[in-house]
Amino acid sequence: MANYDVIVIGGGPGGYVCAIRAAQRGLKVACIEGRGSLGGTCLNVGCIPSKALLHATELLHETQGNFARMGIRTEGVSVDLPQMITYKAEVVEANTKGIEFLFKKNKVDYIRGWGQITGPGKVAVGDDTHEAKNIVIATGSEPAALPGIEIDEERVVTSTGALELKEVPKRLVVIGAGVIGLELGSVWSRLGSEVTVIEYLEEITPGQDAEVQKNFQRILKKQGMTFILGAAVQGVEKGDALTVSYQLRKDDSEQAMEADAVLVAVGRRPYTTGLGLESVGVETERGRIKTDERWHTNIDGIWAIGDVTAGPMLAHKAEDEGVAVADCIAGGHGHVNYGVIPDVIYTSPEVAKVGATEQALKAEGRAYRVGKFPFMANGRAKANLATEGFVKLLADAETDRLLGAHIIGPGAGDLIHEICVAMEFGAAAEDVAMTCHAHPTYSEAVREAALALGVGPIHA
Repeated sequence: MANYDVIVIGGGPGGYVCAIRAAQRGLKVACIEGRGSLGGTCLNVGCIPSKALLHATELLHETQGNFARMGIRTEGVSVDLPQMITYKAEVVEANTKGIEFLFKKNKVDYIRGWGQITGPGKVAVGDDTHEAKNIVIATGSEPAALPGIEIDEERVVTSTGALELKEVPKRLVVIGAGVIGLELGSVWSRLGSEVTVIEYLEEITPGQDAEVQKNFQRILKKQGMTFILGAAVQGVEKGDALTVSYQLRKDDSEQAMEADAVLVAVGRRPYTTGLGLESVGVETERGRIKTDERWHTNIDGIWAIGDVTAGPMLAHKAEDEGVAVADCIAGGHGHVNYGVIPDVIYTSPEVAKVGATEQALKAEGRAYRVGKFPFMANGRAKANLATEGFVKLLADAETDRLLGAHIIGPGAGDLIHEICVAMEFGAAAEDVAMTCHAHPTYSEAVREAALALGVGPIHA
């Protein structure tokens, strides 16, 4: 038995960040993780490996498209899928080993195994029980399932299996037009799959600005992806081929199509199995752990962060909460501004958002103005043959204060943070418009969109 100030259950982005921050605050900390490697879903079977494959296949797409126009000859370029999967695994290992190094550097005890809360301040791992003044639950989430669909992670896969396919499926059906489905659908589409996305709603990427949704779908269709919207999947029948049956909501007609692989990407659900919440009476609501504004549960000394709690299931949201909880436990004040948490889709082009959408402002009855600038008019984007998309800024009609930003285009996931910082400081669009931006850069499109909220953009 060991005694700690803090035991963190879960070594994903929220958990390992919380553990490191608490240790930096001078507390004695342990982090329990049963996966066999640190980093959680994000580093092992989520954010990091998917970005490795997205990067590799984006380069492939460039060789097949823009390279010839740039005067680069690429005869003989081919795909070695096993090596690509090996490359992905090497990226994962480098990242997970890096966290182990950070634990050693910050004197965080790494306890391997599955943690179970057995009583106030007590966490069992196998035959050992450890005690702590504070327990932080950071066990993350797992892929959500659909009734009547059997996942085998070989032909019918979740995001985990989609990262390990042994060959490129000729026909891939993706169930769900959210971030995971579109990112992994893009990977296999570039590798040669005929990708069809079936979505229950009438639009892709729920929660995105409507104008972005429309343009994003148009771009993905241009890249070869097919969309069936407003369709409820009924089941997947296994045979020599997979048969996906679905019902169109507009007329209740029954439809079916064949596939060689099916990716079920209908979201994620909190993972609390075997955690022992009932043993101490931790309250949950619709599967998520209830917390107050300081991430404390109804039980003294037990905290919860990340995907097991309310809010967007994003690694960086969990990280911010991990830092905040560690600061609270150490006697400080934790801070997370939930109105300024960016959301990024790492397709090509990327899609990024922060703050309010236009449809949300309309529903609220808020008076606002829109400033837009297309990448078609950006010099760097023209030079790089990356002109799809635009920057769209939303500002209060009276005060000019920035309320939201929506970017679809090259480097959107990086460009969005200029607006995140501006919104954190309560900046006006004019503040961004009057800030010098280096030329030629993609970031000039952000400035031009801000200028569009004033007198007008220069280059459009």
